[in-house]
Amino acid sequence: MSKRASIRATRPGFGLFLALAIAVSSGTMVAAGLLPQSAPLPPAAASLASGPEQHGRSAGDVAEQEHGLSPNAVEVGRVLGLPVSNSMVVSWIVALSLILFAQFATRNMKRVPDGAQNFLEWVVEGLYKFIEGIIGPHLTRRTFWFFATIFIFILTANWAGLIPGVGTIGWGHETSHGFTIDQPLFRGANADVNMTLAMALVYFALWVYWSLTEIGVRGFFKELFGPKGDSSGFMKWMMIVVFFAAGCLEVISILFRPVSLTFRLYGNIFAGENMLEAMARMIPGLGWLLPIPFYFLELLMGLVQAVVFMLLTAVFTFLMCQHEEAASARE
Repeated sequence: MSKRASIRATRPGFGLFLALAIAVSSGTMVAAGLLPQSAPLPPAAASLASGPEQHGRSAGDVAEQEHGLSPNAVEVGRVLGLPVSNSMVVSWIVALSLILFAQFATRNMKRVPDGAQNFLEWVVEGLYKFIEGIIGPHLTRRTFWFFATIFIFILTANWAGLIPGVGTIGWGHETSHGFTIDQPLFRGANADVNMTLAMALVYFALWVYWSLTEIGVRGFFKELFGPKGDSSGFMKWMMIVVFFAAGCLEVISILFRPVSLTFRLYGNIFAGENMLEAMARMIPGLGWLLPIPFYFLELLMGLVQAVVFMLLTAVFTFLMCQHEEAASARE
């Protein structure tokens, strides 16, 4: 029997979610080469696959035991010679859906909104007031476009990854338990570390730009290394040394922020998809029933992770730019 069968689905597919534009989605193309796009078999499985007659088991039996989502996205094609993974396909679909929805909701603007316009304005206004309460009006006016976009995109991508068919339509092979997907055509966008890393790096670049434009180069380094409080004499020099050392630690912390943002989002979404996969395979014949309670948990987790990513980036920005914000508030 051929290991690669035609494209099939293990559960029915539905239409994909709708949503708003995000420039970050193009970052997946930039980051796509950072990690391998196909998952190699572990040494034990490779040896079994290469010599089934010696071990009494076929490669299909090995794959049958290897359940769970691969940590690497699968390359499904190439565009202009650049690899396109299944997670990139989902991120593009989500971004395009958001753009089309925003165009649809704003094509005939009304003073008294209704329908799609009312929903979009409700989302945007609610997010604006929420962010303004955290970082203040001045920074909100400058940065809201990013925080709102990143929240809407992450939330939509997280929920789109839960649609039946994502992860269960693709190339696979027949086993004694039915058809097994080896290379899914679709994969949750944020279940790929390249996507979350791209968003974290874009934010880091914006954070540096906002910080330098808000408090200047001198204020930037003063905020990191400058002594705080009033002191004189020997204590003043002691404080200079202490705050310089603290500033060096802060620089290390800042450099690790993209890493923490990347793996916090990726880890939670990847773990959630593996949990759903495990529940679907736990009891043969009940794969459609057991994951249902966990779907609701993952819907909540998708919302929580979008809020956490947005809040962390907003707070990091405020902590560096709060002096300028305070001065603007006094004016």
